[in-house]
Amino acid sequence: HIRLANDGPVGFGKAGSFEGFCSGGGIAQLAEKVVSKKLKNGEPVAFCSDLESAAQLTAKDVALAARNDDPVAAEIIQISAEYLGHGLAILIDVLNPECIVIGSIYARNEALFKPHVDRVLKEEAIPSALDVCRINPAKLGDSIGDYAALCVALYEDEF
Repeated sequence: HIRLANDGPVGFGKAGSFEGFCSGGGIAQLAEKVVSKKLKNGEPVAFCSDLESAAQLTAKDVALAARNDDPVAAEIIQISAEYLGHGLAILIDVLNPECIVIGSIYARNEALFKPHVDRVLKEEAIPSALDVCRINPAKLGDSIGDYAALCVALYEDEF
């Protein structure tokens, strides 16, 4: 729950947190803010035409629009990806891991996020620590929750 900014999307009750900027719910909040501002300024947003619809946007909506080269969606993804890069740089500098595995939004949209994340990591992380750290998308995808539930059920006595 690292705070990456004084203000921003809320993740786990903490505005501007790592989760706030990088989770599906946080990206939806970010999308609502960016899209609403543009619509109020009279700027067109191809994937969202009104303020009511902006409040219903999801991270999936943003990713689909970004894959279709929508500039506003690409801007939202870039903001999220840059904060992801900043958060990962902190982890790399502090923990010096050999590998970080990222699931969910990143795993499903690696092509959209990776260029921005890599750029920020090169700017922010200690080079020698970054050189030995691989950033990999999770292989379990959307099934991760199912596997976690099975593990808890199998090892119930252990907890």
